[in-house]
Amino acid sequence: MPDQKPDPSSGLSKYVWPVVGLAAVTFSAWLLYGELRSMSAADLWSSIQAISLKDWVLAILATLVAYAALAGYDHIALLHLRRRVDWRFVTLCSFTTYALSHNIGASVLSGSVVRYRAYSSRGLTGPEIGVLIGLCSFTFALGVVLLTGLVLIVEPELMDRMGDFLPLKASTLLGAVLVGAVVLYAAGSFLRLRTLEIGRLKLEYPRPGVVARQLLIGPLELVSAAAILYFALPEAGNPGFLIVLGVFLVSFSAALLSHAPGGLGVIELVMVVGLPEMAPEDVIAALLLFRLLYLIIPFVCALVVVVAFERSRLVQRRQQSPRPVARS
Repeated sequence: MPDQKPDPSSGLSKYVWPVVGLAAVTFSAWLLYGELRSMSAADLWSSIQAISLKDWVLAILATLVAYAALAGYDHIALLHLRRRVDWRFVTLCSFTTYALSHNIGASVLSGSVVRYRAYSSRGLTGPEIGVLIGLCSFTFALGVVLLTGLVLIVEPELMDRMGDFLPLKASTLLGAVLVGAVVLYAAGSFLRLRTLEIGRLKLEYPRPGVVARQLLIGPLELVSAAAILYFALPEAGNPGFLIVLGVFLVSFSAALLSHAPGGLGVIELVMVVGLPEMAPEDVIAALLLFRLLYLIIPFVCALVVVVAFERSRLVQRRQQSPRPVARS
């Protein structure tokens, strides 16, 4: 195998994305301060205390469903690759990947490292892991496109909350275009489009069974994540689940594009701006619960899993290494 020269862009990316994420956090925090400067700590604490036990339980259940659906991303990708890996290992790997990438930022890069370490230990090749990562990201994007399209068709005024970008008819049309794009993608599977070959890389179009799972799991994860926020928001001034879902989709997508760690500041800014009929302290209180359940607790658990995995790999290497022969 020929020696591989280091890619200078890979070293540069180690510095570029953290700088981009830090800039996004700083800019969002500055804008968010303008939105929240009239809010007091006492008002925020009162909003946190107003979240009922029932809402906490519902939010916890929504979190469990969301992470179960996230595990489905990896299962779908492995089904596409026709590779069998123990479902418990896949579920744990997926949980760890998303718990870390959601908090660290630059999720494609951070998730790639975790998945490569995990799945290479189960015999998957580099190209296979690359396809797995790509399909997981595409399943998420497919869910965002489908749900955004449906929300825009049913609630076209969603765009007005983000600014006067499009009139209502144009919003409805955009929603129809997004849903139509998903329909065309699904149709391509039933038409059995040919495998795309780019050099040595072969991209096989997902089979109908894989596409059907994508169209179920992607939206389920996003709906469940949005439900965490919805259950934590008070009834007073609540615009309804579809609007909360639509604003959440915009905020979560903006957070991913910004590469801000945990979407810090970005999610808060978009949610506060997108829900003007609700008191800012109520929105921030709901987001604190969301961050606790969806980000912080899974992140701590993921760190424990990573340490345990790396320790087991170290022990395995020591056991497999040849022992020195004792001299007589």
